Amino acid sequence: MKVLLLSLALIAPAAFANPELAKAKMCMNCHGIDNKIVGPAYKDVAAKYAKDKDAYKKLAEKIQKGGSGVWGQIAMPPNAVTPAEAETLAKWVLSLKK
Repeated sequence: MKVLLLSLALIAPAAFANPELAKAKMCMNCHGIDNKIVGPAYKDVAAKYAKDKDAYKKLAEKIQKGGSGVWGQIAMPPNAVTPAEAETLAKWVLSLKK
């Protein structure tokens, strides 16, 4: 059992931290997992980009730099995240497919 847990931690250490990272970086103030708040629900984002194999790169850039026009008129501001944090968050959001 210890070997399995250690193996899982080595393979995907951030997988368990993503909701916590989203909360810590204030992402959850504007996005719900299942519901729109100010910005789209994460599951809607995952569904929209489900067939795009490079979506995590696009989303990571948008998380860092912000953007507008894709989900309506309200702009998403740039976020104070590192490139690694942005990629972690983007991959987590995309894992939430419906």
